[in-house]
Amino acid sequence: MLHQMVPKATLIAVLVNPTEPFAEAATRDALAAGRALGLQVHIAQASSAPGIDGAFAALPQVRAGGLVICPDPFSFSRRGQIAALALRQGMPTIFFTREFPAAGGLMSYGVNVADGYRHVGVYVGRILKGERPGHLPVQQSTKFELVINLNTAKVLGLDVPVYLQQLADEVID
Repeated sequence: MLHQMVPKATLIAVLVNPTEPFAEAATRDALAAGRALGLQVHIAQASSAPGIDGAFAALPQVRAGGLVICPDPFSFSRRGQIAALALRQGMPTIFFTREFPAAGGLMSYGVNVADGYRHVGVYVGRILKGERPGHLPVQQSTKFELVINLNTAKVLGLDVPVYLQQLADEVID
């Protein structure tokens, strides 16, 4: 979706927390997606607030046309810092949860957290009614949402394609 927002970008950066257990898989997936789209991918790593500053400082040197933030609790907790740096550098950025565009970031695409909480509530109810947790099926969220912040797009000088606006579950004006 970020590539659709910045179709002229030839290099996309991906910010990964190297201490996250899924960092290696996220890196591998990002590189594969870049190859499939004919894009170069620059992997930036950060696991601290100063590390995020350093990763952003390097983006102009690699000529990144956009930035993908990999999901992890640390980057979620630093969403305000990431959104501010992305705006300051004019970097179109996609995050994994709606709280990022709500904090001033450009866009997000990821699971609907409220839907996940609903699943948890259903499971707790089933357990309280006597079902054994080991007998309950493993479930994964299937409801994804796209959120776009049009104000941020305007600041970045981006024209959000109409079809992306129509696909969006939420558009922040």
